[in-house]
Amino acid sequence: MRNGDLTYDDFLQRLNIQDILIDAGYHLNKRDGLRYPSYVRMDSEGRRIRGDKFIVMPNGKCCFKAQEQKVYNIISFIKEYPQFFAEYRAGVSPDRLVNLVCNRLLNHPIEERSTRIIQPKRDVKPFDITDYEIHRFNPQDRDTQKKFYPFFKHRGIDLYTQYAFHRDFYLATKVREDGTRYTNLAFPMSLPKDPGTVVGLEERGRPRPDGSGSYKGKAEGSNSSEGLWIANLKSDLDSVGGVAWFESAYDAMAFYQLNREQIKSNPDLSRKSVYVSTGGTPTEGQIKGMLAVTPEAHHYLCFDNDAAGRLFVEKFKAIAGQMNISPENIREFPILPCYKDWNDALLGKTNPEYLKETEGLVNPIEVRHSGQDEEERQTSYHR
Repeated sequence: MRNGDLTYDDFLQRLNIQDILIDAGYHLNKRDGLRYPSYVRMDSEGRRIRGDKFIVMPNGKCCFKAQEQKVYNIISFIKEYPQFFAEYRAGVSPDRLVNLVCNRLLNHPIEERSTRIIQPKRDVKPFDITDYEIHRFNPQDRDTQKKFYPFFKHRGIDLYTQYAFHRDFYLATKVREDGTRYTNLAFPMSLPKDPGTVVGLEERGRPRPDGSGSYKGKAEGSNSSEGLWIANLKSDLDSVGGVAWFESAYDAMAFYQLNREQIKSNPDLSRKSVYVSTGGTPTEGQIKGMLAVTPEAHHYLCFDNDAAGRLFVEKFKAIAGQMNISPENIREFPILPCYKDWNDALLGKTNPEYLKETEGLVNPIEVRHSGQDEEERQTSYHR
């Protein structure tokens, strides 16, 4: 990157989602008022196109289309709807398009260069676990545990929690054709109707040295539309009493750690419950697949504490209703409003949006978490 180039952070700070919606051809829908502005598209005769409406969230940085139950910021909106922007050309790199659109809106000149065309991947190979080298966590062997330390330390997940879930994660290494090796923390995904077969991996990378985050995604070829991470399965899935749903395996492990003593004091609860991660946005296939196998179980929805998470809850309830699942079996498991997700609660990391909305009104609730007590012991233990 050259000096003076704008970054994604610059775009997110200096533009709001309404700038993007207007540039994409949407018009303010005055009938909905200004408290929660909405934008609609018009046809060639100036009539509103039914079902094509985006609602702006209170922070002004994101919007959502209720029918799709998906939240967009300015970056993801441009990537999802590239054809709405003047700079779009078939095959243009999504990141290049974001740069072109945002720099234009900010009146920031950008160097002219030929548009890079990305050829789409064809015939993606179905996921095959034998393509990976697997390193497992052995509770009886400290040497096997050391490699997991950098993946869990920054998440506050202690050794006792790793012991509890050790059958449900491992390190997966893939060797590329050029000899480059890529290793990620992997949470194996399977289908509820066949939990013994791995159909993909929910992957998390090492944190970057500058603390700016880490890779997260799914292994190439994963069955993302139906596959789930299903943990703590100790008997046939159709016999479980409770299913706790999360958007990531990290959140599930954090939830367990926060409630560990209560769970351990109830062996029956521990034995008959499973933890499920969708690895991102829950899909209809994931929800239907699990409900079909566990129609009598209680389902506890522990999704993120944000607009998207609340939409996921409504989506889940709607699908359950279509499948004639008793509403009594679908329960929300709320998190304190000052935290975005369960891992943030474990870390005591307060949601910035919550702080801004409640500034001067309430004091954030501080949760004592075992990660602090454990960190010093783990550091000396692993090293």
